[in-house]
Amino acid sequence: MIIEARFAADLLPLILYFAAVLAVTGIMLGGAYFLGQRHSAKAADETFESGIVATGDVHIRFSIQFYLLAIFFVIFDMESVFLFAWSVALYESGWPGFIEALIFIGVLLASLVYLWSSGALDWRTRRQRKVDPDYQE
Repeated sequence: MIIEARFAADLLPLILYFAAVLAVTGIMLGGAYFLGQRHSAKAADETFESGIVATGDVHIRFSIQFYLLAIFFVIFDMESVFLFAWSVALYESGWPGFIEALIFIGVLLASLVYLWSSGALDWRTRRQRKVDPDYQE
């Protein structure tokens, strides 16, 4: 019974914080709804960006390479998060942690070499690659 009371006492600040966050969010959203301006003009529903009225189709096709680059960035950006956590706990992890970090960096370097060798990081089109004298297929 004492453990349950202690557990509830430990959770009380978290519950209060969560309630405060919900209250502040509700107040901000409610205030914006009730105090905000209402527009009924036709131009209010049109897209407008950076002072320029949009023209043309909004559905533009992007090359898949943009998405691949974004995914590669996310994957290799996580490397810095893990290495930062490792550097904070360097003293506690000792030599085993250092060896594990080296293995982690080695795996990431191997994946980077694989991506580079497979051409996933090459932004040129096929036509641009064929014009290149160093291009080998």
